[in-house]
Amino acid sequence: MPTQDDTAYHRAADHRAAHHRTPVPWWLPVPAVVGGLFVVVPVLAMVGRVDWTSFVALVTSPASTTALGLSLGTAAAATGVAFVLGYPLAVLFARSTSRWVGVLRALVLLPLVLPPVVGGLALLAVFGRLGVLGALLDEHGLRIAFTTTAVVMAQVFVSMPFLVSSIEGSLRTGGDRAERIAATLGAGPTRTFLTVTTPRVLPGITAGLVLCGARALGEFGATLTFAGSLQGVTRTLPLEVYLQREVDPDTAVALALVLVVVALVVIGTTTLRTRPVVA
Repeated sequence: MPTQDDTAYHRAADHRAAHHRTPVPWWLPVPAVVGGLFVVVPVLAMVGRVDWTSFVALVTSPASTTALGLSLGTAAAATGVAFVLGYPLAVLFARSTSRWVGVLRALVLLPLVLPPVVGGLALLAVFGRLGVLGALLDEHGLRIAFTTTAVVMAQVFVSMPFLVSSIEGSLRTGGDRAERIAATLGAGPTRTFLTVTTPRVLPGITAGLVLCGARALGEFGATLTFAGSLQGVTRTLPLEVYLQREVDPDTAVALALVLVVVALVVIGTTTLRTRPVVA
């Protein structure tokens, strides 16, 4: 049986370990710095090309503000839809033991590696005017392709896998011991899901929502293919940047910087809120 001195010794050792930094190999900072510069330098170079004398006028033009508002609105809607559909998928992927779950997971996560343009073509094949469901909807006066709804659907298609993979990883890391204990205490599946599972994976949900929203905000290929580029209807900020690149490079760079700032604000705010605290 451990003595009081042994207990005190182990507590002191645990305290020192908690405040001791984990050593890293001496060479590790070299590729880390190169990797960071590979991302940071191009962004800084773009900032250096901004015409600051006309920056405000460029980003506050009617076309720019309309595209930004459309991007923010559709990205928010897409993130909400992706959460409603993706969270249950993540739970089923993490908790199910069926062999077919792996196949379904591969299909759901396919947009992570699929070219966005291909995703847009796939959506057209289903919801386009001549698509499997689109033709039926068109007979009833409902058209999805080349509308604002199509923008949201394209964003959901390409961004939901980020949310699903983030939440599933959090669920697998945390295990299901707390859920099994709750079940033995008489809690039903729905109550366990809402009061035990969801609070425990909240950091994973938050990270997934941020990745999903940021990806939706920057979506381009699937949107252009499935929704087109109609000003005020489907022309989001990435599409506006692409169009301005040929006719007005200064405007394109200024709007690109706006996208960078918005993404930094979203990701930075969430990173600060979820920063781990060392006890």
